[in-house]
Amino acid sequence: MTSGVAGVRPHKGFTVSASICGAVEAPTRALAVELSRHRVNAVCFGLMRTGLWDGIPEEQRNAMYEHTGKSLPVGRVGEPEDGAEAYLCLMREKYSTGQIIVVDGGSTLV
Repeated sequence: MTSGVAGVRPHKGFTVSASICGAVEAPTRALAVELSRHRVNAVCFGLMRTGLWDGIPEEQRNAMYEHTGKSLPVGRVGEPEDGAEAYLCLMREKYSTGQIIVVDGGSTLV
C-alpha cells in the first residue's frame, strides 16, 4: 500500500491529504491481522520528484525541490528509485507485516 507523510506530520491546508494517508495506514495494520498468513505493508513517502507535481510550473516546481531538499537531513528530495527500493525491500524481506516504511529523507524529523 502507499501513503504519505501528510498523515504523520500534516501542514496547514493538508487536512484531506492527511485523512487519506491515515485511511491507508490503519487498514494496512488491520489487514495484516485479518489476512494473517499474507503480509500487508505500506510505504509512506515524503516529497518525491514525480509526475504528481507536474501541474506546478517547472520553475516553481524546481524551486520547491531545491528548497525542500536543502531542509532535509539527506540534502535532497526523493527520486522514484528511492521509492522503488522501499517496495523491493518489503517484497524481498519475508517477515514484516503491518508495517509502515517511511521514505522521506528525514522530513518527519525536522
